[in-house]
Amino acid sequence: MLLYVKEKYNNPLIYITENGRGNDLNDEGQTLEESLLDIYRIDYYYRHLYYLRSAMSEGVKVKGYFAWSLLDNFEWRNGYSVGFGLNYVDRNNGLKRYPKLSAQWFKNFLIKPQPRPSLEG
Repeated sequence: MLLYVKEKYNNPLIYITENGRGNDLNDEGQTLEESLLDIYRIDYYYRHLYYLRSAMSEGVKVKGYFAWSLLDNFEWRNGYSVGFGLNYVDRNNGLKRYPKLSAQWFKNFLIKPQPRPSLEG
């Protein structure tokens, strides 16, 4: 899609403002521990960002990317039954927030690699 937009619309600047994956419908009854192990969300972001970087290496001008969403919210289209978010919001415990595994993965993904020291010299 990004390569199509590049060719069709003279390579405009692109900002991806909402991208993410909701929980599965049957995930809403999970324990806190189960909710924090969102490996399927990590897989989604890994694959999506891999192809996004590939498109950028072919000259697509992506200037911004926003994961959906920082906190769990509910999608109205599914009757508020599917949650989204890198952090779990415990609605039964004072809205306490817990980072999901995907939050840690995303944090590590965003860290710029440090150059390795040269062995020469």
